[in-house]
Amino acid sequence: MPITDLPMLSALRTKMQWHQERQRVLAENVSHSDSPGFKPRDLVEPKFDGLGNPLGGHMASLAMTRTSANHIQASGVSENFDSSNRGGYATRPAGNAVNLEDEMLKASANQMDYAAVTSLYSRSLGLIKTAIGRR
Repeated sequence: MPITDLPMLSALRTKMQWHQERQRVLAENVSHSDSPGFKPRDLVEPKFDGLGNPLGGHMASLAMTRTSANHIQASGVSENFDSSNRGGYATRPAGNAVNLEDEMLKASANQMDYAAVTSLYSRSLGLIKTAIGRR
């Protein structure tokens, strides 16, 4: 088994991918802050058991289906994470529910959490390399 297939490292990689995808979604919310009728989205955080295996928050490859030819085909939407459309307590008359302050707070918190996870991942790899004598 390669070192990078350990469940703990796999969970950290999944968490880093989630933060990257969440940053994309938050940036999309900010870019549509003036689009009429736009509702902000966010991702549901993946949950892990004690062994680092995903619980419920991870979706197997689930393809989106269009039920009508009039529906817009989603592009660039990750199939690995579930999304949430909660929020939007301050909807403008044009129907836009993006609150820029909330989006900036979420983006900065996401960036700090991503830095913490990447630090934990690199330290874990360093410990493993030290344990097997390659350092």
